[in-house]
Amino acid sequence: MSLVVSAIDDRSSVIFAIALACALLSAVCLALGAERQGGAVRSGHEDEGLSASGMLGLLRNPRWLLGLGLMGAGTALNVVALSLAPITIVQPIGALALVMTTLLHARNTGITLSGTVRLAVLACLLGSAGFVLLGLQVRSEQQGIKDEQTLTVVILTGIAVVVLGVLSMLKKVRIPAFGYVVGAGILFGLVAVQVKVISSALILFPRHDLKDAGEWFLYQVPWPVVAGVAAASALGGWFVQKAYASGPPDLVIAGLTVIDPFVGVAVGISVLHELRPGFPPLYGVGMGLSALVAMVGVVTMARFHPDSAPKDRPVAA
Repeated sequence: MSLVVSAIDDRSSVIFAIALACALLSAVCLALGAERQGGAVRSGHEDEGLSASGMLGLLRNPRWLLGLGLMGAGTALNVVALSLAPITIVQPIGALALVMTTLLHARNTGITLSGTVRLAVLACLLGSAGFVLLGLQVRSEQQGIKDEQTLTVVILTGIAVVVLGVLSMLKKVRIPAFGYVVGAGILFGLVAVQVKVISSALILFPRHDLKDAGEWFLYQVPWPVVAGVAAASALGGWFVQKAYASGPPDLVIAGLTVIDPFVGVAVGISVLHELRPGFPPLYGVGMGLSALVAMVGVVTMARFHPDSAPKDRPVAA
């Protein structure tokens, strides 16, 4: 019996190692993709912002398309990671993309990052890393996702898509770059949760009472969740491109790699119950403080980054 338990533990460790490796590679692809896409968008649309016709023009831009391919690869790797490990562990690892994007953007534009911005990047990184390390200690065993949990996720996604979509269409509402980043972070955080729901149905806890592959796929996949993924991804992608047009790519990545994970984690903990019940309160306090440190880092970047600070205000040294 002890040999069986040991083998199960070893298999679980290998699966987690694969998930973490995929999450790390995803962060690299997202960082490189953000740098490519951000540069392409801002080179032609920095002054007037990105319009629908401008978006069509980007489809013929090789630099933007390369970025799209890298972002797609990063997303695919993240999907694999989410299918193998809890959202609480996978999503915060994306904060590593922030460091890479910040350094790439600074090198390509020749800007000098102030001490305040460097500390903000460090806060994002340390806060996210602390959250992951603490989450690893209190994670629960993965279980099947219940119908009522799926319904809650679908409702939350529908509310987010409708509210953010309406706000983006209001002519009298001027949304700054950071506003688009926050909106995209919320949407992509919910996309991560929905991907987890789908992967749980297809990979982790599939039904074995279905007769053929067509029936298996049709009845396994929660179709409202698929619709939610499509809607939230489309609107979130539009928000990201709008943010690129009016802000630096490392600010965009800073928001996405902190807001996105913590939205996903909040839903993962509150709706999907990814943390084991009865864990020591000290871990919860530590995770909360880690999240706060990372969020402060993002807000600080939004305020003091050389490319996002108002021109009539001096950048912090």
